[in-house]
Amino acid sequence: MIKNRYLLYAIALLQGMVFYGPIATLYRQAQGVTILQITLIESISLALGILLEVPWGIIADRIGYRRTMIFCSGLYFLSKLVFWQADGFAGFLLERIMLSVVLAGFSGVDSSILYLSCQGQDSQKAFGMYHSMSMAGLLAAAGTFSLLIQDNYSLAGLLTAVSYGLAALLSLGLTEVKKATMETARPEPIRATLQRTLRNRTFLLFLAGVALLSECHQTITVFLNQLQYARCGMSSTTMGVLYIAATLLGLLGVYSAALTGRLGTRRACCLFCGLAAAACLVLAMTARPLPSVVGILTLRLTNTLFQPFQWEIQNRQLQTENRATALSVHSMLISCIAIGTNLSFGALSDWNLPAAFFFGGGICVVSLMCFLIWHRRDVRAAS
Repeated sequence: MIKNRYLLYAIALLQGMVFYGPIATLYRQAQGVTILQITLIESISLALGILLEVPWGIIADRIGYRRTMIFCSGLYFLSKLVFWQADGFAGFLLERIMLSVVLAGFSGVDSSILYLSCQGQDSQKAFGMYHSMSMAGLLAAAGTFSLLIQDNYSLAGLLTAVSYGLAALLSLGLTEVKKATMETARPEPIRATLQRTLRNRTFLLFLAGVALLSECHQTITVFLNQLQYARCGMSSTTMGVLYIAATLLGLLGVYSAALTGRLGTRRACCLFCGLAAAACLVLAMTARPLPSVVGILTLRLTNTLFQPFQWEIQNRQLQTENRATALSVHSMLISCIAIGTNLSFGALSDWNLPAAFFFGGGICVVSLMCFLIWHRRDVRAAS
């Protein structure tokens, strides 16, 4: 199963090469899309993803994880071609609709392939490497953008599509992992998987915390960061350099297992949420370059270290052969919360950017409360 791990690392590297990443918001604005429209598109995409999550999980558990990865990687490539040619609200909406299908299909499948390929050994380290390879792809793309692409937005879109096309080709080399597990045990009925997942109310608190913390990072470091940088008077070139710095921090995901192992689950959650909340408050209260950069980079660092930890917790608690279905339910619940946070961030940022950052700090605090309650109940149940 070592081949699967290295193929997934390579796919993550190539799919991380989003050459328009440093100017993702400006790219869309240049094509006539407003910030409110961007967040509206994101929310529509999330809503569609919610509808597709569980059906895709069931399909993946039936047809196999390899076939699902191949189909979704191919559609991912096509969505980047649409993005490259998009002009206005409709074009970018179509791209996000295609992306919703892709992400719902990937949801739980890539992590399941990686987790099962590890065969119970060092899975959190593997998740950290997987995340770091994605960040390495972003770094390579950001460096190319800063040195060669700069204001050529169309070229950035084209190069991204080429990279995703190569990733789709690599997915053909994956080996199925679910078939081997099905030979040793009778698969659990899909209905039982759904019921077991939804009845675990304690773990639902963990998922709520994940949703709030992850969406705070996603919205601020992907969309609102550029508005904050512009508010500070930074140029597009400087934004590209900062994007590279943020991506370099993404390579630190390989240290997630060591950090969380030393701190323990409770203190790790406090660290992740506390740093994220502090970063949001700094962004809300300043229009100066240095504190703003520190705030954005802090959010990126906490998310980098948190994601492998999150994937490990989610996969470890599963007691079913229908892993993709259960993980899709997790993702569906996370997306339900994300819709509300996205719309709130969009409306607040159009009205007053600092208000959006204050909102981000608030949901990070709520996230911490969810994690602490989950951990206390989980410890009690285990004792």
